[in-house]
Amino acid sequence: MGKLTVQALRAVLVAVLAGTAFVQAGMVWALVSGSDPEDGSLPLTPLRLITILGMVSVQVALVCVWRLVTMVRGGTVFSHAAFRYVDIMIGAIVAAALVWFAVTAINAPGQRDDPGVTVIMGGIGVAILGVALIVLVLRMLLAQAVARDTEASQLRAELDEVI
Repeated sequence: MGKLTVQALRAVLVAVLAGTAFVQAGMVWALVSGSDPEDGSLPLTPLRLITILGMVSVQVALVCVWRLVTMVRGGTVFSHAAFRYVDIMIGAIVAAALVWFAVTAINAPGQRDDPGVTVIMGGIGVAILGVALIVLVLRMLLAQAVARDTEASQLRAELDEVI
């Protein structure tokens, strides 16, 4: 992975992390200050709490990506240590999908006249779960690569003994 690619990815990760922290701070401020009265159209307090949890799941995934990029730069990504970050990332993505489904469920009663919005939101939740499945497939590929790397190291050691 090139140095420019890593720097660009890290810049994006920092920007998204800052954005999620900003959104969380805004939600916490709205909850604590009570300055935004609910007009009854949507239950804002549960939505704010769900938003905070959703941002946490995004932040966890971002930190895992950062750690994996660091491992790639160090040449240690094909090790068992990488599985921990990939597993945590899969969990964070599934948590984000569950949070999205909760938002969909809270929003659904207000969409009785136009249920298409709820269907679209449900589809977005399924797409988020699809991302988790893609990362799971990539985890399986990582497992195969680690196994091959281990096997290659063993074969190299045996060849060194023969020579």
